[in-house]
Amino acid sequence: MLNITNLQYQYKGADDVYTYDLEVQPSEIVAILGQSGSGKSTLLDITAGFIEPSSGSIKLDEQELLPLSVEKRPITILFQSHNLFEHLTVQKNILLGVNKALKDSIEEVEKVKAILKEVGLEAHEHKLASQLSGGQQQRVALARVLMRREPILLLDEPFTGLDEITRLEMLDLVKKITIEHKLHTIMITHDVEDAERIANHVYKMQNHTLIKQ
Repeated sequence: MLNITNLQYQYKGADDVYTYDLEVQPSEIVAILGQSGSGKSTLLDITAGFIEPSSGSIKLDEQELLPLSVEKRPITILFQSHNLFEHLTVQKNILLGVNKALKDSIEEVEKVKAILKEVGLEAHEHKLASQLSGGQQQRVALARVLMRREPILLLDEPFTGLDEITRLEMLDLVKKITIEHKLHTIMITHDVEDAERIANHVYKMQNHTLIKQ
């Protein structure tokens, strides 16, 4: 289980203190709602290790994550921007997310094939990322998440800008993957309907504090 307890952060020169408490079981999705600038993404930044809190704890199955460097945290993030290399193939983009040397052993390539089947892109393995639609590119980004096999998945409004049908397909795919791989998923969103569609629990930032709805 992922436990975030009395986590606090204060921006330099600001009076307000952001406070976060939540827990995520394996195979669960927690959605966090709130207005722009309310502190939603700050929680992801702390969890990922991009910024340090002033106090609190983040534990995964009793292991404290705060002392760990960014690269050692068992976390993958899916941003609104898919961060793909458009001049590389789908396969190479996924491998690059795991190994900067573009390792392409038989074992790794077979993993890519299996994961592409999971996200419905098995026919696009050797296409350039630039040849894919926006929804397909986000599926590649999600496949890269699966390739890393980390237990914590952070989603920072990754499906904003997609058409409604594609967005709903991606949300359902995240739900399926979270359950099948027993991920601890935290999704930042401004859309109440998105949260209600796939989240097991919904929180909201209110007066700089994370409140369970």
